[in-house]
Amino acid sequence: MLDDRSRRLLKTLIERYIADGQPVGSRTLSRASGLELSPATIRNVMSDLEELGLIASPHTSAGRIPTARGYRLFVDTMLTAQRDELAAPALPPDQPQKVIANAANLLSSLSQFVGVVMAPRRSSVFRHIEFLRLSERRLLLIIVAPDGDVQNRVLFTETDHSPSELTEASNYLNAHFSGMAIDQVRARLRQEVEHLRGEIAQLMQAAVQVGSEAMSQAQGEVVISGERNLLAVSDFSSDMNQLRRAFDLFEQKAQLIRLLDVSSQAEGVRIFIGGESQTVPVEELSVVSAPYEVDGQVVGTLGVIGPTRMPYDRMIQIVDITSRLVSNALSQGKAGGA
Repeated sequence: MLDDRSRRLLKTLIERYIADGQPVGSRTLSRASGLELSPATIRNVMSDLEELGLIASPHTSAGRIPTARGYRLFVDTMLTAQRDELAAPALPPDQPQKVIANAANLLSSLSQFVGVVMAPRRSSVFRHIEFLRLSERRLLLIIVAPDGDVQNRVLFTETDHSPSELTEASNYLNAHFSGMAIDQVRARLRQEVEHLRGEIAQLMQAAVQVGSEAMSQAQGEVVISGERNLLAVSDFSSDMNQLRRAFDLFEQKAQLIRLLDVSSQAEGVRIFIGGESQTVPVEELSVVSAPYEVDGQVVGTLGVIGPTRMPYDRMIQIVDITSRLVSNALSQGKAGGA
């Protein structure tokens, strides 16, 4: 689509804009590109790039700035990131929650933007279920996953259950369904309900329903660090509407989870640029993300959220290295706990 000269000028323009945050004029481009071109020739090329939708001219300046489409072309075809240049501290193999929190902080401190990590997908398989009576018609449901992760939920029942009934219910679930996914248990219980005493069947069905909700909620945990860093970014401090929309994104998290879910389905680092699609709903935001693994299986995603005017090569390094650190820490932690 572009000849070498146009590509060189577009690359130079985007790099200057990322560095300075100011619209780039033809004189600056002439000096920075190293091309011996007349100002008239450069203006003609910039006019062509503008017609292609790769750059735009703000009303207040004779210079140009990149568009979302220009950033995308730059990221996909002109970026060369040296992944061995960045020094990052190791993440100690600790509890998964602590590894995730440390990773979000690391992403934020290295990038000076916002670090986000989607917590590892937990298996919906359970190893053990137990009921603990808290008071009349109020129980604590304890669900233990195969990796030792524990989910606790308070369960309100229509009738008061004796300790022997609670033991009978937990023994039945553990004997017949241990090692199965909660949704499978729910389907099997529907078939077997007529063979069980009414109160016990109701208790087990209620437990499986609450257990299923607990497991699904655990899938949606996103740890965010460094939101306040955006306050120091001129692109946002001068536009409160963009800043408010960015903070709404962090607050609601649902769209963030969908975005990170998309990232987990691809290998390596992915870049989402605001304004080019509905994937990133804030025009001035970009997301650089990568999946992380435990024992070779992708279990979550992490990334950096910052202005579209970010140094993408450095963000790629930061995200790539942090995903490896998290993968190593979680895999070691799992091995140590085995």
